Amino acid sequence: MKRSIIQIDETKCNGCGECIPNCPEGAIQVIDGKARLISDLLCDGLGACLGHCPQGAITIIERQAQAYDERKVMANMVKQGANVIKAHLKHLRDHGQIEFLLQALSYLKENGIDNPLAAEHRDKAGGFRGHHAGCPGAKMFDFSEEAGSGPGRDLREKPDAEQAPKAKSQLKQWPIQMHLISPLAPYYQGADVVLAADCTAYALGDFHAEYLKGKALAIACPKLDEGQDEYVQKIKAWFEEAKINTLTVLTMQVPCCGALLGLAQQALALSKRKAPIKSVVVGLRGEILEEKWL
Repeated sequence: MKRSIIQIDETKCNGCGECIPNCPEGAIQVIDGKARLISDLLCDGLGACLGHCPQGAITIIERQAQAYDERKVMANMVKQGANVIKAHLKHLRDHGQIEFLLQALSYLKENGIDNPLAAEHRDKAGGFRGHHAGCPGAKMFDFSEEAGSGPGRDLREKPDAEQAPKAKSQLKQWPIQMHLISPLAPYYQGADVVLAADCTAYALGDFHAEYLKGKALAIACPKLDEGQDEYVQKIKAWFEEAKINTLTVLTMQVPCCGALLGLAQQALALSKRKAPIKSVVVGLRGEILEEKWL
């Protein structure tokens, strides 16, 4: 099959090995003083090693290669310990490779190995950690001072809010969380559907008027929700059985949020019936960074 895979220019490589710890799949080894791709099966083609080569010897190319085998990768990973497994799972998650992620989690479960990401989620949920722990999507921002709100301002004074008419909710259904919805509910039949990452409604000041009005809704968090394989099946059912008209996927600009669009694209690829998908990327201040039909 023809697919993306790394290529190492041996004329540039000096054998420093900087790329090796940045390839958790174990696809690269230094042999005879040069970094080499030891197996097509172990290279996912996502390029985690790119940017870690001081000589610029690594690039991504398209060529005929054996299909990437997640289970073979995991068999290699488990020998290297929990931290390597965790790095690999994060790599798949942050690049929206949901199918490979599910295969990896299945391998861990079958072999009685703990999922290190599950422990991370428990820590975040129960530990009330006040820092972003290295995740750019969890980094804290305070916009109140920029907006003119500070210790000396009476927050009860809201002239703009008092003058503006009360916005009417455009939500026309319940439930809305992806684990709770039925994709065959009547309000999804032939509908324009919005699949929104949880945070987007809070970032967008005009979410109801601009994006929800006249549409059916479902919400999800691609970073924290578990059981996302079920999401793929539900989105697929929207396309095939509910025969939705369009799907608009709203995500935040943070890297981990893009996996939600990946779920939608995966479901569309699996579906026998197609429908247009629009991607809308929302900035942290509510600005629209990107809006396009795919």
